[in-house]
Amino acid sequence: MNYMTVKEAGEKWGLGTRIVTLYCVEGRIPGALKKGNLWLIPADAARPADKRRKQAPPQKSLSSDLDEIIAATTVPMPGHNPDAILDAFTEERLYLQYESVLAYLRGEFQRAQACFRKTEGDDAARLRACPVAIAAAISMGDYQAYTEIDSYLKKCVEAHEGSSIAAFAELALATAAVSMIAPQMAPGWLQEGNFSALAPQAKPDALYLRAKYFHCLGQDELALAVAQSALALCAPERGITVPDLYLRVTCAVACYYLGRVAEARRWLLEAMRLALPHGFITPFAELVTALGGLVEQCLEQEFPDRYSAVIEQWKHTWKNWITFHNQFTNDHITLKLSLREYHIALLVARRVPYAKIAEQYGVSVGRLKNIVLEIYQKLFISGRNELARHVF
Repeated sequence: MNYMTVKEAGEKWGLGTRIVTLYCVEGRIPGALKKGNLWLIPADAARPADKRRKQAPPQKSLSSDLDEIIAATTVPMPGHNPDAILDAFTEERLYLQYESVLAYLRGEFQRAQACFRKTEGDDAARLRACPVAIAAAISMGDYQAYTEIDSYLKKCVEAHEGSSIAAFAELALATAAVSMIAPQMAPGWLQEGNFSALAPQAKPDALYLRAKYFHCLGQDELALAVAQSALALCAPERGITVPDLYLRVTCAVACYYLGRVAEARRWLLEAMRLALPHGFITPFAELVTALGGLVEQCLEQEFPDRYSAVIEQWKHTWKNWITFHNQFTNDHITLKLSLREYHIALLVARRVPYAKIAEQYGVSVGRLKNIVLEIYQKLFISGRNELARHVF
């Protein structure tokens, strides 16, 4: 008899390797054999039926179903091994939520999208997966996927106006809006801080987005206050959650833009120590341009083995986020500068003294002025006042 591996079966059936392994353990694949640590599956084995449809309670409203799935998928991931959370679920609809999150955090955006596609026909699971899926679409520069998710969410808002369903759909839309630095696209309740329509378990995500919203407006004192207040409600000893990571990252960004660089470094390293041992590189790849070299310094200091992965992901995704930002804001953020040039341009645009910038980059003031002139020439501008239109 011919056999296939768990990985081959997963690719054939469109499932993750963990869920195929789970099916083997549960005896749901006839003829599957375990040899040492490996499962061998008959090459002609059929994909096991999805139990989800049989387990789903009849006549459950979308609102209550969504609230339940949000509650079930805000359980912290074990700090020592986040992937162990996958072993806690036998329902594929719940398993897929965490598989998608883990994939996104590791920069596996196509895998995150694949998880989202598997939720088709299950509106509660699909809505829950949208925040990650829409961010993954932007990271890949997949405009078609983005517009499909955007359209789906807007239809949910229109069909369920004023409900918790509409509020969560708007939360997913806000994830894209504030991440692409387009705060004008954020819903009114997020701008006002009125979370009353949201399920309680969704509020940590909303608080992160509100902090990010304030940063987009340049109100970093407020961004820091919201993020720190939200973190005070977290219990990191219970494990890792996505808001835990991104709230720390937001504190780092706010402190950096407030000129509190040592504090920014502390927050950034705290987030890295939670995330990078598990390969969670995305939160830091998203920061490379914004923090003027601080991400690179912290990586070199404590996580040199992750440096290349973070920078490579930044190279592949940065231009996509900028393209989306420019399209939805009519801005002209540049893609013409190198990373070093962009960092310098950002500091110059913020009117940091030339002497301080020169010291940071280990060059003379004269050499720095030549670099700035080269930046102006690349952007076809004549001075600092025009530079602000080309950088965040």
